[in-house]
Amino acid sequence: MAVTPTFDIDRSSPTPLYFQLSQAFERAISDGSLPAGAKLENELLLAERYGLSRPTVRRAVQELVDKGLLVRKRGVGTQVIQPHVRRSVELTSLYDDLARGGEAPSTEVLTLERVPAPADVAVELDVAAGEEVVALRRLRRTRGEPLAILTNYLPGRFQPTLAELTDRGLYQYLRGQGVHLRVAHQRIGARLAKADEARLLGEPPRSALLTMQRTAFDDKGAPVEHGRHVYRASRYDFETTLVGR
Repeated sequence: MAVTPTFDIDRSSPTPLYFQLSQAFERAISDGSLPAGAKLENELLLAERYGLSRPTVRRAVQELVDKGLLVRKRGVGTQVIQPHVRRSVELTSLYDDLARGGEAPSTEVLTLERVPAPADVAVELDVAAGEEVVALRRLRRTRGEPLAILTNYLPGRFQPTLAELTDRGLYQYLRGQGVHLRVAHQRIGARLAKADEARLLGEPPRSALLTMQRTAFDDKGAPVEHGRHVYRASRYDFETTLVGR
């Protein structure tokens, strides 16, 4: 069944009519008035409802299709889709970014243990292979929907608790320990989901995942965490700004 919220279009405003309509729809998607899966009326009915021309409505809808908020499906019509989380490539934590964006992040700690450092992790944390480190694996949700699986390693001097990692982001915990994060080396990639990852993220088997590996350093140049994260490609984007020379 098609859902069509009621919007007021200000014809005296200098703001283009198509932009007013697209912004109104975007607000309705953001506040849940138009939930994921809701189907819009066709362009002719929308034009009649709002007293606009079909080209104006078509342009407004296309704006939202381009933003990844609507999708056109042959034989189905235009539907609202779950919006992507867009994250700038900066030295910030996923938890902090989601909280600032009003995305209501929550964390389920899957494992928290002290283990001998694998050789590749030891290199990243600048410790001896086999030296004890903290290993943690968490499932991060936004608005109740699974978004990412976060695997991190910390030097053995840290002693985070289950409650601290559930209630706060990892970088919040580190800041509380007096750590001043300064720089990080990061690599972004992609691969197919393993069976347990697909199950945890609510994705079909072998779905596409975005990957991120990061080693963060404090203001003394010492490595303080190494992370290996996977994100649902259907719900998550990395975003950066490129500047010409």
